Amino acid sequence: MLENYLPVLIFIIIGFAIGAVMMGMGFMLGSRSPDSEKDSPYECGFEAFEDARMKFDVRYYLVAILFIIFDLEIAFLFPWAVALDEIGMVGFVAMVVFLGILVVGFIYEWKKGALEWE
Repeated sequence: MLENYLPVLIFIIIGFAIGAVMMGMGFMLGSRSPDSEKDSPYECGFEAFEDARMKFDVRYYLVAILFIIFDLEIAFLFPWAVALDEIGMVGFVAMVVFLGILVVGFIYEWKKGALEWE
């Protein structure tokens, strides 16, 4: 039974070895010329103007929730559509309930104004 996992173990070991060799080559062959521009944090082209712990606008989180809603919908809709013949009416009803829950989330986003750009 364990001999079935030997190719996977060998693949993992080779992957780690290649990664370690590449990182080692980068450290040994890479240039070491840090300056103030390289050491400064990147903030979208301008200097940081507030504390990193500042409060974000609620719309940021609403857009993130909206992305998760559509991402989940697509991730579950394709396999469901492919296997619809095998899962029958029970699978169809389960997907309708799932899509109904996602529609409730979408309506919540719409009412909160996440789709409005100012």
